[in-house]
Amino acid sequence: MNDMVKILSGSASKYLGEGIAHSFGTELGNVLIQRFSDGEFAPSIEETVRGKDVIIVQSTFPPQDNLMELLLLIDAAKRASAKRIVAVMPYFGLARQDRKDKPRVPIGAKLVANLLTAAGVDRVITMDLHAEQIQGFFEVPVDHLYASTIMIPFLQAKNMTNLVIAAPDTGGTKRASAYAKILGCDLAICYKQRKAANQIESMTVIGDVKGKDVIIVDDMVDTAGTLCKAAEMMMEHGALSVRAMCTHAVMSGPAYERIQDSVLKELIVTNSVPLKDGKQTDKITVLDISELFASVLQNLIENKSISSKFIIS
Repeated sequence: MNDMVKILSGSASKYLGEGIAHSFGTELGNVLIQRFSDGEFAPSIEETVRGKDVIIVQSTFPPQDNLMELLLLIDAAKRASAKRIVAVMPYFGLARQDRKDKPRVPIGAKLVANLLTAAGVDRVITMDLHAEQIQGFFEVPVDHLYASTIMIPFLQAKNMTNLVIAAPDTGGTKRASAYAKILGCDLAICYKQRKAANQIESMTVIGDVKGKDVIIVDDMVDTAGTLCKAAEMMMEHGALSVRAMCTHAVMSGPAYERIQDSVLKELIVTNSVPLKDGKQTDKITVLDISELFASVLQNLIENKSISSKFIIS
C-alpha cells in the first residue's frame, strides 16, 4: 500500500473502483456527490489528495452524466493540488464517433480527449477502444489494455480442440485474427451490409465453420442484433456451437432478450460496464478486470514496464 496514492471512483463505476482498490491493497477514497433538484450535481473529494497520485475510475457509458462526473472529479483533484491525475476509463464512451463518415457530423471521441485534457488529466488508461487511433487524439499518455489478457486464458481453460475464431464484421478482422494466431486455430469472417446504424441488410460467412466450436470476438455488444444474426448464420453453416466474447456489455434496447432467445451458448463479457439490474441471463459470463487494472496501476506508480500486460497489440 502506498499512502501517496489515492484511488477514487465516479458513481457509475464504484463497484469497479472498489475492486481495483482492493486488488491494489488500499481502500476506495471518499467522494460525495451533491445533487440538486434540477438534476445538476457537484462531486467533492472528502479527503486530502495534495501531492498525491490520484486515480479516478469511471467508465463513460450513457447517460453522459458519467462523462461529466469524471471531468468534474478531475477538475476537483487538480484544484486540490494532486501531483498526478490518472483517469481509468475501462469503457471509453463516444469511441464510435472517431471520424467524419459524412458531412456536418462531430468527431466525438476527439472532443472527449480534448475535454479530459482541458480538465487536467495527466494519463488515461482504457481497454479495447472501438478504434485504436483514438490514442492519437490525446496529448497525454494513453495506456490501451486488451481484454484478451484475461479472455484468452479463460478460453484456453475450456480445452476446446476444434475451435474457430470469428469476426462479426470485416472491421473486427484484426482483433479476431490476433486471437486465432495466439490460440492456433482458423479464422472466419462475417460480411455484413447495413441499412443504417444497428440495422443489418444482409450477412454472409467467409470461412469453414462446419463441425467447429465458434467463438465470435468483438469489442462491444450493443443491441446484440449483429451478434445474434452472426451466431445464427454460423449454426446454419454447420457449427457445433457458437459463443461470443465481447469486452464491453453495453446491452441496450432488446439486447438481453435477443441473447436469451439466440442460438448463442454463452456470451463472455467483462465488468467494464455493469449489467442492468434484473436483466441478467444465465447465458452471460462476466470476467472481472479489477486485478488487471490494479496490476497496471501498481507498475505505473513504481515506474515499471507494463508491456507484459498486452497480449494483443
